[in-house]
This record gives sequence, structure tokens and C-alpha cells, in this order.
Amino acid sequence: MKVLKSILQFYINGSIHVGLSCFALVQITQMVFHISQQNAMGYFVFWGTVVGYNFVKYEELARAKKIKKRKQLRWIALFTFGSFIMVGYYFFLLQQITQIVAIVFLGLTMLYTLPFFPNRKNARNWAGVKIYIVSFCWVGATVFLPLLNAGISLNANIGVLSTQRFILIFVLILIFEIIDLRHDNPNLRTVPQQIGVKNTKILGFALLALFCVLELVNINFNYNIEFLKLKLNFDIAIAIVITLFLFFANEKRTKYYTSFWAESIPIVWWVLLLFIQ
Repeated sequence: MKVLKSILQFYINGSIHVGLSCFALVQITQMVFHISQQNAMGYFVFWGTVVGYNFVKYEELARAKKIKKRKQLRWIALFTFGSFIMVGYYFFLLQQITQIVAIVFLGLTMLYTLPFFPNRKNARNWAGVKIYIVSFCWVGATVFLPLLNAGISLNANIGVLSTQRFILIFVLILIFEIIDLRHDNPNLRTVPQQIGVKNTKILGFALLALFCVLELVNINFNYNIEFLKLKLNFDIAIAIVITLFLFFANEKRTKYYTSFWAESIPIVWWVLLLFIQ
């Protein structure tokens, strides 16, 4: 039991789970736009997510020398280094334009983490900014990069999907912010800190309702009608599941409520769509 718990903690703390969530959203994007399986794109996003999240989580603590040299953290550091090598490998398998845009999103991640400007904190500590930067980066990694790499031009459907994806990530982060409310620095001005937990949930419910409305108007008629019905049902079901996670979120929930169960939602969504494709 102790071994299984250590494996689960490494799986979560090493950002493997969140990497799989990001990978799943890339696969969903490719399915929606009939893009042939781009393994390089999916793997690039997976390994890039692992590196990015581990860098964000542990870099500041490492600079402040607050990380104790525990065995698991050494393994995470080694795993992150290996992941960085994998990112480099798959980076050079992408289209040149995709590489350029990927570097832009990397710059946003660095801005989020490192204090580039004199006498300024990093973007993670800019009041109220975190949730927008993270949501935008997820949209970029899971929507724009796969479509750009496939040579698909921007159109209305892409705009709607991007809005839906932003809503999805935004609401999931709201759940994290509610759970972390008692631990977050008040100066961060997260959404629950600014408007309260009740109003944060109402905001999330309203956004998920908009997500469902957008799903109804963004039907891709290149699929057969049976697939469309099933996809629509699954997508709305996912929105309902997120609604339930948001409804039951509170400060007493364990970290697994968000870092494992909530982050599993994109993976489950992808698996469901695989069965009906």
C-alpha cells in the first residue's frame, strides 16, 4: 500500500497526470477537425506540460532553497530533465511555424515563473492574472498548436472551440482556487478572494452554461448524425460533471479532489470520444 501511495504521489507531483490531461485535449482537437493522428504534436504537448508544470511548481522553491532534498523530489528533478530532452526531440518534428508559436507560449510560461523585470514579482504573483495566463496557455497548446501544425486556417469553428476550451480550463482552475483558498496569499487576488466562493461558483455555472450553448451551435456536419448526437451528449455530460465538481468544491477537500479527480475529466472525455469515433 505504501508503495502504491508513493507511485501515485510521484504520478501527481511529477505532473504526469496533468500532462495526460493536456495530451487528451490535443487528441480531442484533432478528432474534431479530422486531423490524422499527429503523434509528435501530442507527445510534444505532453512532455512540454510536464516540464512546464514542474518548472513552475519547484523553480521558485529551489531558488529560495526551501526544498528539502527528499528522495522523491530528486526523482522528479531527474524525470523533468528527461522530459526536457523528449520535448526537444519532438520540437524538431513539428512544422517551423508551429515551433515559432510554441516558443511564444514558452515565453509566457517563463514570464509566469521568473521575475524578469527589476523590482517586480513574476506574473504568477500579479494580482488576478494567473487564471487568465494559464487558461490562455492551455488553449494555445491544445487548440492552436495542433491546428497550426496541421495547416488548418482560422475559421469560426476554431474561434468557438477556443472559447469553449478557455471556459473549460478557466472553470477547472476556479475549482483549484476554491480548494486552495485558505492557503493562497491574499495578495494574489484569486477569483474566490475577490468575489467570494458563492459568487465564484455562480460564475462557473454561468460559464458552463455558455459552454453548452456554444456546443449546440458549433456542430461539425462532416460527421454522421449518430456521431454528432453521441458527441453532443458526451460534451454536455462533461460540462455537467464539471458543474458537480464545482458545486461540491470547498476548502476542506483534499488535494486529490483537484490534482487527480478534476484533472481526470479531459482524459475521460477523450476516452469516451474514442469509443464513438
